[in-house]
Amino acid sequence: MKALALAMSLTGLATGAVAQARPYAPSLGCAAAAQIIRSAGAIVMGTGPGTYDRFVRDGSFCLRPQTISPVWVATADSPQCFVGYRCVDTGFGKGR
Repeated sequence: MKALALAMSLTGLATGAVAQARPYAPSLGCAAAAQIIRSAGAIVMGTGPGTYDRFVRDGSFCLRPQTISPVWVATADSPQCFVGYRCVDTGFGKGR
């Protein structure tokens, strides 16, 4: 039983160590936040205390029935900074 608990705790440490920090839009300049998304193509970015969203460069990073919708977030130098797009469901392809 102790061996199982030790293995589980070590697994938790290993996965936490490889996790990457999420960029936080309110601490970035507008141009920097937009550039991160353009460079990565798709990224999860913090938008406020405890909030985050997935942003994409273009529709190629969305699932097939999805489309893109422009999105603005608050950054360190702008309350409304256009950073890219969000994937949204189109409503097409849903079963009856």
